[in-house]
Amino acid sequence: MLKLLLLFLALTTQLALPVLAQQRVVQSINSNWQFRKADGQDYTKTPAPAAGWAKVSLPHTWNTADVLDDQPGYYRGVGWYRKTVFAPAAWKGQSVYLQFDGANQETEVYVNGQLAGKHAGGYTAFRFPVSKLLKFNANVAAANEVLVKVDNSHNPSIPPLSADFTFYGGIYRDVHLLAASPVHFDLENYASPGTFVTTPAVSAEAAEVVVNGTVANDAAIARKVTVLSRLLDHQGRTVGQQRTSLRLGPRQKQPFRLVFGKLNRPHLWSPDDPYLYRVVSSIEDGKKPLDEVSSPLGMRWFRFDAATGFFLNGQPMKLVGTNRHQDFQGLGNALPDALHERDILLLKQMGGNFLRISHYPQDPTVLAACDRLGILASIEIPIVNEITDSPAFFETCKYMQTEMIRQNFNHPCLIIWNYMNEILLRMPESTRKDEAARQAYFGRVADLAKQLDDLTRREDPSRYTMIVNNGVFELYHRAGLTKISQLVGWNVYAGWYGNNTKLEDLNKILDRHHQELPTVPLLVTEYGADADPRLHSFEPRRFDKTQEYANLYHQYYLKEFLARPYVVGTNAWNLTDFNSESRQEANPHVNTKSLLTTDRQPKDTYLFYQAHLLKTPFVKIGSRNWTLRSGTAAGADSLFCKQPVEVYTNQPTVRLTLNGHDLGTRPAEFGIVRFRVPFVDGENKLTAQAPGQTSDEATITFQLLPPNLTSEKLPFHELNVSLGDQRYFTDAPLSQVWLPEQAYTPGSWGYVGGRALVQPGSLPYGSGRNILGTEYDAIYETQRVGLSQFRLDVADGQYEVTLHFAELESVPTAEQLIYNLEKPAGPAAPVSQTGRSFDVLLNGQAVLTGLGTATDLQPLQATNFKFPVQASGGQGIRVDFKAAVGEAILNAIQVKRLY
Repeated sequence: MLKLLLLFLALTTQLALPVLAQQRVVQSINSNWQFRKADGQDYTKTPAPAAGWAKVSLPHTWNTADVLDDQPGYYRGVGWYRKTVFAPAAWKGQSVYLQFDGANQETEVYVNGQLAGKHAGGYTAFRFPVSKLLKFNANVAAANEVLVKVDNSHNPSIPPLSADFTFYGGIYRDVHLLAASPVHFDLENYASPGTFVTTPAVSAEAAEVVVNGTVANDAAIARKVTVLSRLLDHQGRTVGQQRTSLRLGPRQKQPFRLVFGKLNRPHLWSPDDPYLYRVVSSIEDGKKPLDEVSSPLGMRWFRFDAATGFFLNGQPMKLVGTNRHQDFQGLGNALPDALHERDILLLKQMGGNFLRISHYPQDPTVLAACDRLGILASIEIPIVNEITDSPAFFETCKYMQTEMIRQNFNHPCLIIWNYMNEILLRMPESTRKDEAARQAYFGRVADLAKQLDDLTRREDPSRYTMIVNNGVFELYHRAGLTKISQLVGWNVYAGWYGNNTKLEDLNKILDRHHQELPTVPLLVTEYGADADPRLHSFEPRRFDKTQEYANLYHQYYLKEFLARPYVVGTNAWNLTDFNSESRQEANPHVNTKSLLTTDRQPKDTYLFYQAHLLKTPFVKIGSRNWTLRSGTAAGADSLFCKQPVEVYTNQPTVRLTLNGHDLGTRPAEFGIVRFRVPFVDGENKLTAQAPGQTSDEATITFQLLPPNLTSEKLPFHELNVSLGDQRYFTDAPLSQVWLPEQAYTPGSWGYVGGRALVQPGSLPYGSGRNILGTEYDAIYETQRVGLSQFRLDVADGQYEVTLHFAELESVPTAEQLIYNLEKPAGPAAPVSQTGRSFDVLLNGQAVLTGLGTATDLQPLQATNFKFPVQASGGQGIRVDFKAAVGEAILNAIQVKRLY
């Protein structure tokens, strides 16, 4: 993969952003910035102190750490940046601009103490003229102070108002200085490239190319210039050109339009062959070049059909891919270009052909990579969950949509402009009981959608428009949001969210749309189930967060999508796990529905899609992150434990060997070959061989436990048990595997009495709350309540016992979010107020007295106690629980033999 990435990055220099020019200079100024959070001072009015500034480089966000800590919320406020910029003497008389590719979310830029400009919105680029604010020296570069105020506070006039992702603050994308001739392509057109390339007609036989744009004359004198546009093929050969002459008055802008003659037999752009032309437009004064921009061009045509699907270049194509958020483990959303590009490469290596850029425009390198790699794309502005019914909000949305379209217009990968996502998910409190208020709100939302749809079709009639709804068909249909845009996307989570939903409910949603909206093409724009790579189950259940349930979910969904040609496109949620600070559950602050982890390690679901989408031979052993397993031996003389292993392939059969021993050849069923593998203690080397030369290997370390704890053939060493739980939890850094609970049987281990905690709501196990003071939330979120004993029939010897507790019932109610699966027990009330107190005895000796809510068991706080203990007289280890108030609890237990 590294070689592919390096090759890809080497090729990216050929067709970069449309800012290359002989006379135009564009340079990043990402280094040597200083940063400080707000301290109540306005540094535009009060000189900033020299001390208290941290040295940073861009991209930068101030929220890398606080969005992951145990303290609810994260810093949303003002941050200050400053930098000294040196302006060359040669730039005097030039048109100089500061360009920000992204800063979240309100930005004010000052140069030498004077305001250069303000921008609202955190996900589109903006550009301010600064020529008149700069200082210049006669012969050497002059120092200029740039001061930037960024504010990521909630603002009711700026979307997004709420969402299931984190609103990181900071200058988190590149910043550029741009110096151009006074006569240049328009640099004050919503931070666009200033030229817009269209292909009004494309076929396999011929293509028409049109270039529209505007030339600006910032000088105080009139100018006569020529605009020349050349069409170059991938080898740099000119295959067409057009020119026109313009007379520009002082301080005047003038539009132009160049229509190329037909290009015969164009090389078409497609995911299999993403061939790119270039359109290079220049402004000349005689033979002197004044300005130049270059844009990629892909020759393609496409259409959506509500009955038969999507067609590219006249051929049917099922759009299959993912969504993407823009953050990375340890970096927040402040990513270097290479990581943005790597994500698109990972989607391509999965076999995907379609990316929904959600829920906001992303770094310019993302669409540039899609162009080069052949990934079709949709893009959207962040109107998510709700709107503010105000003129300011409506105007901000329309400005954002215009920015997004003009900045990204020239990307051939783009086929859809979107502008709303699940917009009725959070409605004003006034609409909940007042039907008139509800209908009025529906009307205002629809009105905004119509305005945005009309604007989009005016700006770009060549692409399609889309609104994305969550899967409540009746609600969005009644609100009129299914009949405005040309396409309708549905975020469907049947079998995950919703009261008692099943996987089969997906079919009802898809079929209903097709029946009631037979002329509106349908896309499934989100679907997925959380998968924490540490959690596994051989009997997966909805909401258990295991990899195995996510596997079942995606297998069912993809089969149904492929069976329905009218489902024109699908986007799994999500390409990679991403931060959502308000989330709780097993992996707090992270949405884990994705196909890759936050550090881009593949989950089984990624391998599953590779098996279905790749056109080259493919075979991969599943559970790449589950290389440490544990289980109990089949018997006293059967020193192995059989567990399932899935192999993903696009080949008809796979042969599997374990440590060189043949386990047989089995057929693939819907891309999966299933084996039961007899793992032995220690290292287990698996080799999967498909017909031909395609093979894969995986090494799994297995910790085999004795069925009888006093066995001499397989001595007992260590046991880790998660109470109230039927899942395995793997802690790779500590080389520990936590087993599901079991009832005690003589000669073995287990609990005596009690019940697994199941609270009101959707979770099959325990609580969905963030447990404080631990990274092992999944272990502390489950417990056995009311048990009388935990017993282990170990041999005589010296042991260490660790008991883990967390109070999950006497807790305050948290904010209830649709994507946190636990439901409240009552309005603004704790789940329980009874409290508890109990004693714990270890082999008859009291080791914890009065343990309870009045002492160590604070709400949602991880607590553990470690004790030495001696097993003697063949009595093993007994942990007894004696309740005084309420019921005793135990979340987890660890037992280790010392000697």
